[in-house]
Amino acid sequence: MSGQARRRFPALLSVLALSACTSLAPEYVQPAAPVPVSWPAGDAYLLQSEQALPVVSYRDIFQDPGLQQLIEQALANNRDLAIAAANVAAARAQVQVIRSNQFPVGGVSSSNNAGVSGSGGAQASAFGVQGGVSSFELDLFGRLANATAAQQAQALATEAAARTVRLALIADLATAWAAYGADRDLLLIAQDTAADARRAVELTRLRLEGGIAPGSDLTQAQQVLATAEGDIAQLRTALAQDENLIRLLAGAVFDPAVLPRGMEEVSDAVATLPAGTNSAVLLRRPDVIEAEYLLRAANADIGVARAELFPRISLTGLLGLASSALTSLFTGGAFAASTGVGVSQTIFDAGGRRAAVAVTQAQREAALAAYERAIQTAFREVADALAVQGTISEQLQAAEANTQAAEETARLAEARYRFGIENFLANLDARRSRYVARRAEVAIELAAVVNRIDLYRRLAADSAAAVPPDTGSAPAD
Repeated sequence: MSGQARRRFPALLSVLALSACTSLAPEYVQPAAPVPVSWPAGDAYLLQSEQALPVVSYRDIFQDPGLQQLIEQALANNRDLAIAAANVAAARAQVQVIRSNQFPVGGVSSSNNAGVSGSGGAQASAFGVQGGVSSFELDLFGRLANATAAQQAQALATEAAARTVRLALIADLATAWAAYGADRDLLLIAQDTAADARRAVELTRLRLEGGIAPGSDLTQAQQVLATAEGDIAQLRTALAQDENLIRLLAGAVFDPAVLPRGMEEVSDAVATLPAGTNSAVLLRRPDVIEAEYLLRAANADIGVARAELFPRISLTGLLGLASSALTSLFTGGAFAASTGVGVSQTIFDAGGRRAAVAVTQAQREAALAAYERAIQTAFREVADALAVQGTISEQLQAAEANTQAAEETARLAEARYRFGIENFLANLDARRSRYVARRAEVAIELAAVVNRIDLYRRLAADSAAAVPPDTGSAPAD
């Protein structure tokens, strides 16, 4: 390498070091959460101990082996999750695409020319190697660095969105599994009611034939039977649809043995997740994380737009080796270097670039509002779930007591009817009340389980949904 080339290299490195040292993006400061510091307290809310939400796995909440098997199958085969994973991969790759603009693009070319010299026909050859750096922009104002930071934040937001899909998939699958158990119980209740109604129809027909019951008693008994039989048909349809939904969520055919036999099995399979009292746990929700990274991306976009107001400085360079003979190719005199610097600046654009800055600033304000709205929505959803959890046990106790009373009333009404003490209408009303009470109890049992699933979904406590490392969310210096 010649002395001149050696002197140029330090200067070249100094110019490169200036690149990306300045950022015009405003400093990012995480906004304060626009919600109270604790959950609402009152009759409709559980009083929780002062503790942060524990990080748990779905296995800690959904404890039935069959349900766990379904969840594992869904995590491996669900198409929505596959789409989310592909979006994450594309977002990560796009970061590298944008980041590559911060580095020079180099190329190498070679040439080999051979010929016959004019003296004595001697062979002569010339060989050349050239390496070029084309249009490398010196990122003095952080335009490229902020563009990379914005894309990195977008990628992290995409990852958070994928975790939202994962949480929703698990919760939806658990809900469908629980609904199947409820429909199994409702089918058994309808079948029991239909069997009881058939006995009532037969008894009423005998009483009608014996002349001790009017024809209206028989038609009323037949109405109860027809209602129960219609419910049986609907519930068989509902069970088939439950299986179809579970199959869709699982992404493949599943073993029917993993399905619950009734609500007793479902209630024992889903644990209650303590919510904690500090609403800061909402900052762990994937949708809130996504909103924050979108806010970071908008913040970095301001730096990109501001940098457009300043001139762009590009560097081109050429480093080469040239010799007339291969034997002297790498001698000191064979090295040549040249560099060039170009500066471009838009003189007049009718205010377009300044307007672009204003656009990014307005977009950041919109992203900030969206972030705050995400937190407020999350707070409302968790507070609503806690309100249900605070009263659902009382509702269930009342439903159980109502069912027991309805069972006893139906038993006494039937006995009084058989002995001719009570008319058939009272017996019929007692049967209907018992049927309604049993169905209502199952509905509340299901609501209690769904509430636990909702808390898992709303609090995003699954360890796989933890906040990712905050890498690349700020522009490089």
